[in-house]
Amino acid sequence: MRKLLFATAAVLIAAVGAAYSQDATMSFFVTGLGSGKGADLGGLKGADAHCASLAEAAGVTGKTWAAYLSTSDTDARDRIGKGPWVNAKGVKIADDVASLHSDANGITKQTALNEKGEVVNGRGDKPNRHDMLTGSKPDGTKIADQTCGDWTMSGAEGAAMMGHHDRTGLDESAAAKSWNSSHASRGGCSQEALKGTGGDGLFYCFATN
Repeated sequence: MRKLLFATAAVLIAAVGAAYSQDATMSFFVTGLGSGKGADLGGLKGADAHCASLAEAAGVTGKTWAAYLSTSDTDARDRIGKGPWVNAKGVKIADDVASLHSDANGITKQTALNEKGEVVNGRGDKPNRHDMLTGSKPDGTKIADQTCGDWTMSGAEGAAMMGHHDRTGLDESAAAKSWNSSHASRGGCSQEALKGTGGDGLFYCFATN
């Protein structure tokens, strides 16, 4: 009987462990570092590669990563797979694309963690890094002329639409609380311009598989 109990317990522990591992496999994160060149990410290809590099350095392998970025001919919502997505702590962000772009999503300062599972500075922290590059409208579709040359510009020209990962801004408006479409960068696409409005050239990464 004792052997049977131990065997049963071992099976249960293994099952719980497997379930936890599956649930906790990171499929969403905020980049802990930007490109260092403002909104010049090397286009979508470079941004996706940056997501993959950060994820692999954090020990998450075997996934295909896509940056949540729109361009002149691409909508961010169409790049990120079907979901569901969880952060580095296994907390669910959204079940699917529709819920991600609704009030039902789980993006907050406490859940929009970087690839290492760390909280990213928001409004009130020094430095504030809550501006996330997206180039998108609230529904995840592109905004013309707000993608910094499809993420290849890093100078005084152009603008990038950004969202607030901490869902906090200057007021209580929907835009101020938007995770993906809060305001455009001011002063161009350079690193200095992005920092000037509370950013650091960071963006969201989603696993497509």
